[in-house]
Amino acid sequence: MKLKLSLFCLLTLSILGFSQQNTLTENAVVSVLTFGPGTSLNDAFGHNAFRIKDNSQRIDLVYGYGEYDFDAPNFYLKFARGKLNYLISKHRFSDIFYHYSGHNRTIEEQVLNFSIEEKQRLFDFLENNYKPENRKYLYDFFYDNCATKIRDVSKIVTRNNVSFELPASIEQKTFRQLIYEHLDRNSWGSLGIDIALGSVIDREANPNEYMFLPKYIHEFFNAAKIGETNNLVKSSSTLFQKRHINASNTIFLSPFFILGLLAAVIIYITYKDFKSNKRSKWLDISLFGITGLIGTLLLLLWFATDHTATGYNYNLLWAFPLNFILAYQLKNGTIKNWVKGFLKFLVILLCLMTLHWLIGVQVFAMPLILLLIALFIRYIFLLKFFD
Repeated sequence: MKLKLSLFCLLTLSILGFSQQNTLTENAVVSVLTFGPGTSLNDAFGHNAFRIKDNSQRIDLVYGYGEYDFDAPNFYLKFARGKLNYLISKHRFSDIFYHYSGHNRTIEEQVLNFSIEEKQRLFDFLENNYKPENRKYLYDFFYDNCATKIRDVSKIVTRNNVSFELPASIEQKTFRQLIYEHLDRNSWGSLGIDIALGSVIDREANPNEYMFLPKYIHEFFNAAKIGETNNLVKSSSTLFQKRHINASNTIFLSPFFILGLLAAVIIYITYKDFKSNKRSKWLDISLFGITGLIGTLLLLLWFATDHTATGYNYNLLWAFPLNFILAYQLKNGTIKNWVKGFLKFLVILLCLMTLHWLIGVQVFAMPLILLLIALFIRYIFLLKFFD
C-alpha cells in the first residue's frame, strides 16, 4: 500500500512538474526574430523565427521553420522535385545568437503584443509542432517557408485577429523584383534563379505574398494591427548589427564576363567560319547539345516537379529541348533538308523571346543577352552556310 501511495505521489509530482514547465507566467515575452542575409545563396534571403522567453520558468527558446531533413530518403531527388519536407527546429536563444552573430548576420527582435492566453497558445502550438510526428512540412519557397510560417502561425494563435496591409513606404513589385532585392543581378545565383523560374513569378505580389521574404515579415509586422486598434508589435530592437566587410567580388568570375567571353568566342569562330566558308562542327554540337540539355531540365522542372515557380518558363525559347536532335544531325557531313527549317524555327523562337521580354510576359537574366546575340548570329550563319 505504501509502495502504491509512493508511486502515486511520484506520478502526481511528475505531472504537476510537466504542467508547470509548459505553463507560461505573466512575465513571459514572445517575439519574432529576423535574421539578416548571409553570404551564400541558401541564406541570401534571411530567416525568421519565434522566440519564447520566460525568466520565471527559465525558458528562452527559438523555434524556426527552416531545417533540412537530411535523413529523408532520396534527399536530393526530393529536393529537386519539390517534394522535400522541412522541419521545425528548437534551440536555446544563446546558441542561436552565437551562431548568427558569429556569421555576422543582423538579428532584429519584435516583441509581440499578445495576451497571456495568446502567448500560451503560441507556446503550446510550437511545442506540439515540434513533436516528431508533427515536425515535418512540405516546403515551398514562395508560399510555405520559414517566413510565411511566422505569419500563418501568428494568425492561428490570435484566431485571425491580426490584419496586414501594404505599408505606405513599400512599392508594388513582382515576385522576381522582390528576389532581386536580395541578389546581385550579375551573380550566378541570380542567373540560376532567372533561368529556372518561369513567368509565374513576374506577376505582382499582393500584400500577404510579400511575406515570403523574412525582411517583409519584419516590415509588415511593424505595420500590422491586432484587434481593432492595437499594434501587433509592442517594441522593436536590434540585438546584433552586422559589421561592414568590404566585398571581394571578382568581375572576371561574374556571369556577365564569363558569358560575354563565351559569346565573343562564338562570334569570333563564326566570323572565321564565314571567311573560310567552312563550319566548326564541334561548336555546333556543343551549342545545340548544351541548350538541349538545359531545355530538357527546364521542361522537367515545369512538368515533373511540384515546384510552383518553375511553370510557364519561356527560357525554353532559347534552350529548346529538341536541340539534341539538331546536335546529332550537325555532326554528320550530309545535312538533311529539314535542318534549315529547324534553324529558321529557332530564329523565330529567339524573336518571340525578345517580344516576351519587351511586353513583360517574363523577365530574363541580363547576363544572357550577349550569349543570345551570339546564338542568333550563329543560327543566321548556319542558314546561309546550308543555302
